[in-house]
Amino acid sequence: MKISTIDFIIGVANLKQLPKDNLPEVVFLGRSNVGKSSLLNKVCNRKNIARVSKNPGKTRELNYYMINKKVYFVDLPGYGYARVAEHVKAGWATLIEDFFRTRKQIVVALQIVDARLGPTELDNTMLGWLDYYEVPFILMMTKADKLPVSKLKIQVERITQQLSGFTQLVKVIPFSSVTGVGRAELLSTIDEFTDKKVTSTNKHVIAVV
Repeated sequence: MKISTIDFIIGVANLKQLPKDNLPEVVFLGRSNVGKSSLLNKVCNRKNIARVSKNPGKTRELNYYMINKKVYFVDLPGYGYARVAEHVKAGWATLIEDFFRTRKQIVVALQIVDARLGPTELDNTMLGWLDYYEVPFILMMTKADKLPVSKLKIQVERITQQLSGFTQLVKVIPFSSVTGVGRAELLSTIDEFTDKKVTSTNKHVIAVV
């Protein structure tokens, strides 16, 4: 995929406001402060495309970006911010779970984790949702430049093995918003889910192999 045009379309906090044009959707999700915005900016090769809240953990909107007039990148609000009230966390959980349960247009999700830490307990809960709702996902190990190459390779192998029980895992990709490592592989993988898609017997759209 070569990204030529990017347009912010809408930020929604109510699923009734979601776009109704049935275009494929690539979803970005991860904990607050894990580097999700930096990854989205680097993937799009733009500065500050991601809408960043001044109050981490308080943004409740799903932000839709139109890519090349044919696919949406959907930036979900970060989760796990410690200072957020429990009722706000519960509301976020309900919104996101309903989104994955009902949204037919999702072709693949990008679960973003810190390469140095790997998936946390909250990340694994999210992966469980993706697996349950049969959403194919790519695990993005951001901040890969923070690890020596040898340690990064070991970390990738360890995490891949750790997540082997998740049926919807597509691949694990080390990524750096500083060096750009992983960007080409990610865009190529997204292409497989957006340009060669068929409707499966379940609610999701999957890539033709």
